[in-house]
Amino acid sequence: MEIAKNLEQTSLAFINDKSPILDLTCNNLVASGIEVVFRSENIKDGLSQLSALKTLPQVCVIDLDFYDKNILAQLQELRTQYPTIKLIAHSDIDTEKVVNPLLEIGFASYLLIGSDADDFKKAIEVVINGGRYFSMGVAEIAKEYFSDN
Repeated sequence: MEIAKNLEQTSLAFINDKSPILDLTCNNLVASGIEVVFRSENIKDGLSQLSALKTLPQVCVIDLDFYDKNILAQLQELRTQYPTIKLIAHSDIDTEKVVNPLLEIGFASYLLIGSDADDFKKAIEVVINGGRYFSMGVAEIAKEYFSDN
């Protein structure tokens, strides 16, 4: 399968608070051949781990409290320091109040809780090839955002 061939050469990082759901997804992605270079529970630790790497991951999946203004500021710092890393948000929040600030920061994908490993694989493939990928529950918000900006 061509998707798997492309993804086997993909490196990934996870920054998320404790999430058994995302742990399972991460394990499934590793089992499919995707390299997970690190996992972190907060952005500060993630930035520290990124600074220690010789080769940056292509994609970073982030699942944190996106209502927290401090986290949004830290995400902006992450984006500024590492603009080549594609960012994928994972959340149960499907409101403009949360989605739009993440799109402004430069997230290329937004997956809602309930997305399975196949959804993640598709999102990863799309974003490493320069596209954007959104769960159905936020696709309309993203479409509106990009048509206005």
